[in-house]
Amino acid sequence: MPIRLICLDADDTLWHNMRHFNATEAALYDPVAPFADRQIASETLAACEARNLKLYGYGAKGFTLSLIETAVELVGDPLPAGVIADILAAGRALLSHPVELFDGIADTVEALAERGRVVLVTKGDLLHQEAKLAASGLGDRFHGIEIVSDKTVDTFRRLFAREGLPPDEAVMAGDSLRSDIHPALDAGAWAAYIPQPGAWSHETAGVPSDHPRFRQLDRLGDLPAWIDTL
Repeated sequence: MPIRLICLDADDTLWHNMRHFNATEAALYDPVAPFADRQIASETLAACEARNLKLYGYGAKGFTLSLIETAVELVGDPLPAGVIADILAAGRALLSHPVELFDGIADTVEALAERGRVVLVTKGDLLHQEAKLAASGLGDRFHGIEIVSDKTVDTFRRLFAREGLPPDEAVMAGDSLRSDIHPALDAGAWAAYIPQPGAWSHETAGVPSDHPRFRQLDRLGDLPAWIDTL
């Protein structure tokens, strides 16, 4: 059965993302160091982010609010207003950092477009994701753009139905086992996992290495050749 729909994640699949979040996180550690060591601060932030996802969703704005909340939780009333100002400045920088494509991404997207309809499927803050897509120069290479609050089995089922294709004629490629790989497989599609260093712990899940529609790739540039074997 040919692959006619190719779904691509954006952050840390097309362009660098988590390294900017990880750098921004450093704005928390120095101010709270007298009150909590780095490990405690990191664990508190992770718990805060998980707690806030249902309120703020994914993205830089919610992350910035979670940084401030974590600082308040760890330091309490002695927290200087300047620390909050510094975290807000780091959050603004996160929202405006240059988009850095991985090597060969533009050529890879063109090669994929020769094999089927290419749709971007990404989650996060709508305005920020739209801005990154515009800055990437890739926007006009996609058949469709899907910016969603989260990626679930239903997200992919709705997309396949809208495109009028059975799931086994679709493939999803991304760096998140939780958001890209498992939902796509559960919806009946193929899935290519492209791990990246520094991944967010929230996005981890088991690697379905024995699944017949799963493949782990070293880079997105390997996806066209894998599709050709299906």
